[in-house]
Amino acid sequence: MLVIGTSGYSYRDWKGVFYPPDVGQSGMLAYYSGCFPAVEINATYYGIPKPGVFARMVESTPGDFEFVVKANKATTHDGADADVAASFLESVAPLRESGRFSGVLAQFPWGFRNVERNRGYLASLADRYRGMPLFAEFRHNSWNRPEVYCFLDDIGAHFVSVDEPQMGDMMPPVAKTTGGIGYIRFHGRNAKDWWASSGDRYNYLYDESELAPWIERVEELEKTAWKLYAFFNNCHQGYAVRNALMFRDLIEKRRRAGLDILPDDE
Repeated sequence: MLVIGTSGYSYRDWKGVFYPPDVGQSGMLAYYSGCFPAVEINATYYGIPKPGVFARMVESTPGDFEFVVKANKATTHDGADADVAASFLESVAPLRESGRFSGVLAQFPWGFRNVERNRGYLASLADRYRGMPLFAEFRHNSWNRPEVYCFLDDIGAHFVSVDEPQMGDMMPPVAKTTGGIGYIRFHGRNAKDWWASSGDRYNYLYDESELAPWIERVEELEKTAWKLYAFFNNCHQGYAVRNALMFRDLIEKRRRAGLDILPDDE
């Protein structure tokens, strides 16, 4: 089963592009959940909210709507998960209690390399969050190794495939699953601003020709995954929504075409 959504939903510049002009911030999630079955919550990277915030999100969405919640910066960038784990788990308790929590996204920075110490830290995270999916995203290509995929399988973590600018040792667009769940994040290909301080790293709109290769990768991933997530993180100006809908349309067209060429029953 392929689940498509966006990384975040509460953006002012999505008004008039995705949200009607009269939708207030408190009504955005309800509107969003009428179009998509899941969302990544990225605000937790910057700060961990009170449980009531997630309780209101549960109330605003259908019973089958899913949430993936991004780990706090202390977990992925400071190596200090023990300092925030209890707060994080308390925060997402309403999602877990309602059966709407689909996992923790741990997005590690480019400087987080495949060395023994970091593998040990990742194993400790998998143990601490045991019983809930842990999605590990790596920005450095040193993690693109067969032994890494075996390691992730062993500790019960799920590899995140990424689409991002191809520069130096950045992670290439590898389609892999570990632990039976696939996960794709589309960051855009804004190489010019990727290392800039302007905040425009994710300012990028894909065209169909750039997304098309991922259709075949999805088909490959579905051979080894019982579930597959695809989230668009190119959030500027509603690009994530436009591309998520484009990708869903491309997938549906491909599947309809596949059905059309099946032989008739005799």
